[in-house]
Amino acid sequence: MGWWQLNADTLARSRFVLSSFAETFASLKLLHAGVGGHPGEQLWLRDHLPGYRRLLAAEPVTGELVRAGLGRSWIADFLCPTQTDRESFAETVARVRTTPPAAARANLTVSLAGPLPAALERDDLPERAARLLEYVWEETVRPYWARRRRVLEADVVARTAQVSQGGWAAVLDALRPGRTRWLGENRLQVNLHEYPPREISGAELLFVPVTASGANGGWVSWEEPDRYAIVYPCAGALTGHRGRPVPAALGALLGAARAGVLVLLSSPMSTSQLTAVTGQGLGSVGRHLKVLLDAGLVERRRAGRSVLYSRTAAGEVVVKAAGV
Repeated sequence: MGWWQLNADTLARSRFVLSSFAETFASLKLLHAGVGGHPGEQLWLRDHLPGYRRLLAAEPVTGELVRAGLGRSWIADFLCPTQTDRESFAETVARVRTTPPAAARANLTVSLAGPLPAALERDDLPERAARLLEYVWEETVRPYWARRRRVLEADVVARTAQVSQGGWAAVLDALRPGRTRWLGENRLQVNLHEYPPREISGAELLFVPVTASGANGGWVSWEEPDRYAIVYPCAGALTGHRGRPVPAALGALLGAARAGVLVLLSSPMSTSQLTAVTGQGLGSVGRHLKVLLDAGLVERRRAGRSVLYSRTAAGEVVVKAAGV
């Protein structure tokens, strides 16, 4: 397993960051895989996979670059720099574009765990990678970014609340179950690869959610020695709710829209976040929450400036009885 050594100050200063670049790179991984993990991803692929495949068919060298860069078990470092909240998407892509060609080829050799194909022995690989990332952003991510950003914000609020309830160990164990884990003795497991541990004490540590699910929604990146990041898939209920039908019995009992709100509240969420995720109006969500509160199916509590709603024990019983 791969793990990082970090002191208490580094963990205390760590923070969650939303990244348009990470969201774009996760979308590139999803396009490369071609298989969605839930109905929302499947609909998105239906709309955008044909255009992506036409682009690679017209530029076979770029297609070879993607296959090599995403590798078998390691991503080429130059393809996924760590965007901070002080940097725009364009600024991050510029760092991809200005990668020295020799460094890009060296990164690809590592991701392939072997020699480069002859087609990639060239100097325009960083430019090709940058153009592809710009295409994925403009055509497949930017049209949805406002809503996706609100979904990611909902995840961050829920994770932050989890820190106050169960401490950092609980949050780290849940980021990428089975891959990230707090090992104790100031050690953070970040993946399952057998790589030497890294000492990151004093560096900037970032946690970056993306909406892609499964393996497409997780990786680690760094800008040695100053910045390290764990990219993780945001809560599955948030990414997969649209297109996932509410059980008929639960919908008949509560109404489909109200039942959908109750199903989502397995993780704490605010009214504005529920509005973003469900697509319902703010007034409608507020009315649903009032009914669910009065029925004892949800509860609310304050976390900083937000009021978060979550299911009560009675709400859990109702949802599980419906087979969710």
